[in-house]
Amino acid sequence: MRGEPSCPKCGSRVRAPGLFADTWQCEAHGSVHPLQPVVPPSVEALAVAVERARVPVWMPWPLPVGWLFTGVATAGDDHSGARGTAVACSGPGPLGGTAELLFVAEELDVGLGAGYAGVPVPEAGEGDEGSAPGAVLAAGRPALLRHLPQAPEDRAVFAGEARGLWLWAIAWPERAGLLVHDELVLTDLRDAGAEVGLLPCGALSPRFL
Repeated sequence: MRGEPSCPKCGSRVRAPGLFADTWQCEAHGSVHPLQPVVPPSVEALAVAVERARVPVWMPWPLPVGWLFTGVATAGDDHSGARGTAVACSGPGPLGGTAELLFVAEELDVGLGAGYAGVPVPEAGEGDEGSAPGAVLAAGRPALLRHLPQAPEDRAVFAGEARGLWLWAIAWPERAGLLVHDELVLTDLRDAGAEVGLLPCGALSPRFL
C-alpha cells in the first residue's frame, strides 16, 4: 500500500479526479475515498492523520503495558479529509505470544474495515448470534461489536457502531479476539491532547503492507 493511493476495498490502484470524473475511481468499485500511502509509525505521522480525520481515530488509550503503536492509515483526500481511519497496535497476547489489533472508523461504504478484515461489508443484524459480542467503551460509551464468523481463520473480526459510524476491531491471531471481550477502552485520538506525544512506537504493522 505504499507509494500511490489505492482502493480501500480491494487494494487496486485508483485514478485521480480528472476530465471525466471529479472523484477518485477504482476500476472495480467506481467512486472511492482513496487509501493513502502508509508511512512508518511515528507521533508526527499520527498527528497528521488525526488532523485530517473527519471520523474518529480509535486507539486503546492509554495503551496497555508492553503495547506499541504500529501504524495508521487513512482513506480520503486533501479535499474531503479522511473518511476512514485505521490504527494498529501490538503487544502481549492474552494467551501468550504477540497479538495485533487494528481499529477502523469509517463512514458508510468507505470499505476500509471490510478490506482489512477480509470479509464483505456486513448487512444490518448480521453476525454470529452463538457467541458473545465484543464489548468496548468508545469515548466513554458502550459499543457492542458483532463477531463476524466468515473472517479468515487467522484473525477475529468484530464490527459495530460508535458515534454513528462503523467501528471495526480486527485481531491477529484469532485467539487474540479475547481482548475485545474485556471492556477494552478506546479513545478518539482527536480528543487525546498533548499526551499522544508520549506514545510508544514500534515497527510498521505488516497488516498495512
